[in-house]
Amino acid sequence: MGGTVCKEEVKEKRRSVEREDSLTSVDRIRQFAVKQFGFNVLSLARRGLKVAPDELWELVELEKLNLSLNSLKVLPPQLGLLSNLVVLNLWGNQIKHPLSSLPAEIGQLRRLRVLFAYRNRLTEVPEELGDCTQLEVLSLANNQLSSLPASLSNLTRLRKLNLSHNHIAHIPGCVYNMKALVFLHLACNHLENLAENIQALVELMILIVEGNSLHSLPKALCCLIRLELLNLDFNDIKDVPQELHQLSRLEKLACHPLDKGLHIVHNPLMKPVKEVLEGGLSALFNYLRAV
Repeated sequence: MGGTVCKEEVKEKRRSVEREDSLTSVDRIRQFAVKQFGFNVLSLARRGLKVAPDELWELVELEKLNLSLNSLKVLPPQLGLLSNLVVLNLWGNQIKHPLSSLPAEIGQLRRLRVLFAYRNRLTEVPEELGDCTQLEVLSLANNQLSSLPASLSNLTRLRKLNLSHNHIAHIPGCVYNMKALVFLHLACNHLENLAENIQALVELMILIVEGNSLHSLPKALCCLIRLELLNLDFNDIKDVPQELHQLSRLEKLACHPLDKGLHIVHNPLMKPVKEVLEGGLSALFNYLRAV
């Protein structure tokens, strides 16, 4: 009886091997794809990939693709063939210019809503990214960017933009046209000022500019009355505009990085603002109203 069972197991293994051999290389990759919440999803994260497999670009049905935490330096033009992509995750690779940056063909991903490209070695992004007009979330943090192309002005549906830990000295002009932004992260760059144009971002609820070299704040910042979190920690700010009290949704002086409110520690604030702040945010706002 035991011998019969063993023979059946051997036969089944052979059939399995034969089925595997009959699969094309595209089908082998397709086996890893799953259906999640109605989306066709493929994750090749943490696979030690130095080059994306050629067969990947034939999986045109993919809607979410995760290539994070590999060693990719180049993405080929064939990326543009995956025209159904809604989410593309590239974080934690070694993608850089001039080898590739992101390929111009990324602009063919007209359905793309989320792009994670943080923790790479990007020094620029292609103008064609501005053709991805459905983008809602874009993270380019922890790269080597100093600017963004003007074409990104077309990303009028973008709600969350993370440009932290780059080499940006001036907020790129295209950002001021992203009027749907509710979240803007610019921490740890080389900013020395915020332009008056910041007032165009009327939907902003979270603005993080800690760890820069800001010397002052424009009055226009006080027009962003939806702000619930404003992080100004670790700058060179000596005074605040009188109109700051208009930001009534900043309910307290915040300490923890994720807390809502006003973050303004580690700045060389002058008297009397420094002393007034010891009484909390309400004391500061009352003082500014009376000035």
